[in-house]
Amino acid sequence: MLDTHGRAAVQPIISKTAHYLLKIGLSANQVTYIAFFIGIIASILVYFGYPVIGVAVLWFSGFLDAVDGSMARKSKSSSWGTVLDVTFDRVVEAGILIALALRHPDPHVLMLFLLLAISIIFTMTIFLTVGALSEKESYKSFYYQPGLAERTEGFILFSLLVLFQSHLVFWTIIFIAVEITTGIQRLLEARRIFKS
Repeated sequence: MLDTHGRAAVQPIISKTAHYLLKIGLSANQVTYIAFFIGIIASILVYFGYPVIGVAVLWFSGFLDAVDGSMARKSKSSSWGTVLDVTFDRVVEAGILIALALRHPDPHVLMLFLLLAISIIFTMTIFLTVGALSEKESYKSFYYQPGLAERTEGFILFSLLVLFQSHLVFWTIIFIAVEITTGIQRLLEARRIFKS
């Protein structure tokens, strides 16, 4: 939702950063790799008990993740870059969940993390399938389905999990509910797209 409706507010900063990184000779794929490694560092920081720094690093990784897409659109984009981008996003998210699971090995928490992972898989499966099958155009390299939880909402919810670990169960349940709602939204939109 925030990505779809709020992108215009931050796009000038993203575009200027993309322009600068292209000017100094970096490619979009190189920035994708950098964003990925920074995202993994965020998970390591969370695991070792540095939640605030971990969240800050996670958001920096997310910013670079937005920048690499802008760089690709300003230069020569590639399907391989899209594959890397989407795959690395999921690995970074999994890293945060693994770090939290290792810090909170309570069976109830682990079960909720499993349900959260399943809800993310459910939502992303619909998102990627519709993107692959739809002929609609978007500013990305495939049709970007809007929904309640997009990348920014995911970062907000992961941040809440990390920063408020004493309320981990509550925030995980909220996250699961948001993901399932998003998946249902996207499923209903897919039904409209492919029936028309």
